[in-house]
Amino acid sequence: MADTTETPAVGADTGGKQPKSVRVVLLALMIAMMLAMLDNMIIGTAMPTIVGELGGLEHLSWVVTSYTLATAASTPLWGKLGDMYGRKGTFMSSIVLFLIGSALSGMAQNMGELIGFRAVQGLGAGGLMVGVMAIIGDLIPPRERGKYQGMMAGVMALAMIGGPLVGGTITDNWGWRWAFYINLPLGAVALVAISAVLHLPKKRAEARIDYLGAVLLTVGITAIVLVTTWGGTEYAWTSARIMELIGIGVAALVGFVFWQTRAAEPVLPLHIFRSRNFTLMSVIGFVTGFVMFGATLFLPLYQQSVQGASATNSGLLLLPMLGAMLVTSMVAGRVTTNTGRYKVFPVLGSALMIVGLYLLSTMDTGTSRFTSGVFMAVVGLGMGCLMQITMLVAQNSVEMKDMGVASSSTTLFRTLGSSFGVAIMGALFNSRVQDVMSERAGALGSKVTEQSAQLDAASLAKLPALAREAYQHAVSAGTHSAFLLGAVVAVVSLAAAVFVKEVPLRGAGPKTADEGRTDDDEGRTDDDEGRTDGDEGRRDGDDGRTDGDDGRKAQTPVAEAV
Repeated sequence: MADTTETPAVGADTGGKQPKSVRVVLLALMIAMMLAMLDNMIIGTAMPTIVGELGGLEHLSWVVTSYTLATAASTPLWGKLGDMYGRKGTFMSSIVLFLIGSALSGMAQNMGELIGFRAVQGLGAGGLMVGVMAIIGDLIPPRERGKYQGMMAGVMALAMIGGPLVGGTITDNWGWRWAFYINLPLGAVALVAISAVLHLPKKRAEARIDYLGAVLLTVGITAIVLVTTWGGTEYAWTSARIMELIGIGVAALVGFVFWQTRAAEPVLPLHIFRSRNFTLMSVIGFVTGFVMFGATLFLPLYQQSVQGASATNSGLLLLPMLGAMLVTSMVAGRVTTNTGRYKVFPVLGSALMIVGLYLLSTMDTGTSRFTSGVFMAVVGLGMGCLMQITMLVAQNSVEMKDMGVASSSTTLFRTLGSSFGVAIMGALFNSRVQDVMSERAGALGSKVTEQSAQLDAASLAKLPALAREAYQHAVSAGTHSAFLLGAVVAVVSLAAAVFVKEVPLRGAGPKTADEGRTDDDEGRTDDDEGRTDGDEGRRDGDDGRTDGDDGRKAQTPVAEAV
């Protein structure tokens, strides 16, 4: 039973400084976030060695697919469980499950075991990112949350740049099994810190878990991910298998939506989509995932195949984009915290993303590394304006009791966006590469790319000069089509951003003229009383006024000791 002792929220009467306990919790959360993001980056560079020892080359793709499927399918469930039974216990359970999967994957003796254990690992990973975002949503008021965007963007950049380098180093010196075992000490540190310092109210929901909704959602998401993973690679897009999966996915999702209107405790409460801002942030998050993961897939391929860059340092090739994303995210967070204004960032970010992707589509065989780096930086500036703002606004658009499902839904849409981005941009890229190879190198070109349109450095070096030159032109043409598609899709994000309504963020900060004004879309009274004054760091008393629209009290994120 929770007592009345409270851990001060960030921005409370602490002299303007965050409590030490909150800083420790944030460090532990960032470690957990890195575990979720770093894993696939590390494993990618270890895969050739794993196949060499375990065999099963024909099942290689399932090592990644099983992890991705389990992560996507479990993400909404973790968010709902956190809302129902308390975030601390749910989050720690996801870390434990992830570590069990990591240990078992490191001990795998054949490819079948590795695929199964990676699925276990993915189930845990589904709760890591959602748990981090939801706990930050509980501990830190939205107005103050912008300060920590740079921290989260930095972790993301570090994972994407350092993952391949760390994976190669670990595999070469310690063996591929340590690519999984390295998670254990990091996860243990996060577990100990969270267990000792994080104090949140215990919850016990009387309603039963919506098992039918969970099954329907899992089947629907699994079918979608399999379509985007297999389409155009394992099976033709028009094949019976792909059509079956599309049918199953659509039927499951339609059934899920129907059931959510009747379930006592729905996995994904549909009422959160009544908020215009939440729905728009879901759309923007989907587009951001579509663009980001497509860009990180094709940019290294272009620089390695056309510009002759080394594959060993492939993560460093993305530094201009990731560095720009980190800087912009920090600036956007600070401005949001200081002013409470945020609409400019989705609009500006979407516009920069469109411009950057169009510039990337103009690259050809003569584009210098400096020029491509500038183009990447423009895309990075755009993504930096969007990556964390989407989560921040989505969380601010729902009640505190729905913080978990809001976080998980936003994460899920971004994950699905990345799946569609990689699949659709990949299909377009592959088709264009094969067409150009046939045009420039005839039968030899078709033979070179009949297995895969993405050649590694060793295969590329073995090609005759004519075929190598044709392939460079083909990759340029493929990336042109892929990035041009990305620019078109990014227009959807800009259109959504224009319709975002700037609702003052709950929490700390100076009172504004908007205080107490009812927002028609969000259905809440914006109540700034009882929040921290941004200049003095003092906390006013919460007056607990009820909202004029729905009679609910405006809620303040407060962390309580268990």
